[in-house]
Amino acid sequence: MAVKKYYVVWRGVKPGLYDSWEECKAQVTGFDHALYKSFSTRSEAEHAFTDNPWKHLAPKKNELREASQSDNSIIRQSLAVDAACSGNPGRMEYRGVWVEDGRELFHVGPIEEGTNNIGEFLAIVHALALLQKSGKRTPVYTDSVNALKWVVNKKCNTKLKQTDHNKMLFEWITRAEKWLQQNNYDNPLLKWNTKKWGEIPADFGRK
Repeated sequence: MAVKKYYVVWRGVKPGLYDSWEECKAQVTGFDHALYKSFSTRSEAEHAFTDNPWKHLAPKKNELREASQSDNSIIRQSLAVDAACSGNPGRMEYRGVWVEDGRELFHVGPIEEGTNNIGEFLAIVHALALLQKSGKRTPVYTDSVNALKWVVNKKCNTKLKQTDHNKMLFEWITRAEKWLQQNNYDNPLLKWNTKKWGEIPADFGRK
């Protein structure tokens, strides 16, 4: 007797929960960058549907996948983020650009005594909050594995110490962590494949 499975479609013709593979298949076949997975119980599927899909689709040991593993081309309808920091710590800034045309959507900083990883973390959260306001499930690219892990864990795991000069930066970090704890998102968070594609479009070009 076949084991009953429940299917979650996060990205497809009609996202939702489905009781059969045939129903699920109809939603994802031919749909670019479809996101779906089967679960053994309905309660697991219901929880997963309201959760970040990458928590359930990521490889074991919390390894964050390269976007190129499932797709060799860049998703043009996406947002890319990056940060720059002169020194460690130093003057830090971050920004987000639309991948298709390089249009800058936001630019924050510079701010004193920051780090590149903090900037990358804040940039991802900024992008997610911006996309949530517009109700878009647009993918977000970053070239920082550390920042991706921090976002997934909802915690900026920096070793930087707070000082009088970077007090505002730590206020930003607190707000970003709070946003992650209080909000759900289903935007794919993708690792930019620098080796294949070159620098991320949001790069500040200061290397």
